[in-house]
Amino acid sequence: MIRRPLGRSRIRPTTVNLALLVLLAVLAAIGAMSGDFSIPFAELMKVVSGTANDLTTTVVLEWRLPRIAAAIVVGLALGVAGGLFQTVTHNPLASPDVLGLSNGAFVGMLVSLIVAGSSVESRTIGALVGGLATALLIFAFSRGDGFGGFRFIIVGVAISSMAAAFGTWLLLQVDLDTALFASAWGAGTLAGVTAGGVATAAVLVGVLLAAIPLHVRALHQLGLGDDVAIVTGVRISVTRITMLAAGVLLVCVATTVAGPVAFVALGAPQIARRLVGTPHIPFLTTALFGAAMLSASDLIAQHALPVMLPVGVVTVVVGGCYLVWFLVREGRAGRRTG
Repeated sequence: MIRRPLGRSRIRPTTVNLALLVLLAVLAAIGAMSGDFSIPFAELMKVVSGTANDLTTTVVLEWRLPRIAAAIVVGLALGVAGGLFQTVTHNPLASPDVLGLSNGAFVGMLVSLIVAGSSVESRTIGALVGGLATALLIFAFSRGDGFGGFRFIIVGVAISSMAAAFGTWLLLQVDLDTALFASAWGAGTLAGVTAGGVATAAVLVGVLLAAIPLHVRALHQLGLGDDVAIVTGVRISVTRITMLAAGVLLVCVATTVAGPVAFVALGAPQIARRLVGTPHIPFLTTALFGAAMLSASDLIAQHALPVMLPVGVVTVVVGGCYLVWFLVREGRAGRRTG
């Protein structure tokens, strides 16, 4: 039997990851240069080297860099969270936004906004409580059918709708300024992010992502099915609970920064898997693709139309196109095997 060299199997993932890193750098540079105050590339390089004038430095580092960093951090968090949920449930549609975790985190954040004010700390705690409470409800009502069962998805969709409805009712009970602020956040937006908020989110996301490599082998085995995972010695219950908890926390942190941004968690894992060509979800590629996807979507939201849009509007449009393609593809596959 002829064995393919081990290095050759790593060429494609490495190439894709490097390409995504270059794309991220290009998108970040475009974001830093674009806007009402246009900055040439040469001036951007002066900012990097510390020789630019005060105005250019302020525009890039204080006005635009927090938003660029927020897109990367939130994209990383949502992409990996979607990959965790889809791997554990064996379902490509089991993303946090479909299951309602994003809406639950947003409702928790909205309650904290009403009760404790708009500080980053209160919003973070509120989003964590809301997301965890939503996850517990989904797990409680879908118990007995397994994490990959049909009931799990249906319960998630139902709770997502109820959370969205409750959030709308809360908006009708508050004053106009709070309602406008929360409504903009509810659409999914990176406008108004602060350096402090992004730094806090980056630390939390970094801590959570650091746990993924410790479980990546178990996740790959779990993605091949429960029977394979059991045979290879994976502790299924521990891995599922730990990774689902990490996914919930990643979604909650992302929601505190940008609100409930749709589709990134749904599409990034499957698109990354097809780019790399592996049977399992490649988490590093998924993270990088999620960051690049959200960065590109935010550039479109800011500059494609005369009116600036929330980034969530762009990702919803992209997500709708993806779902149509996915359903058509699955329908054709079903007819071929039928």
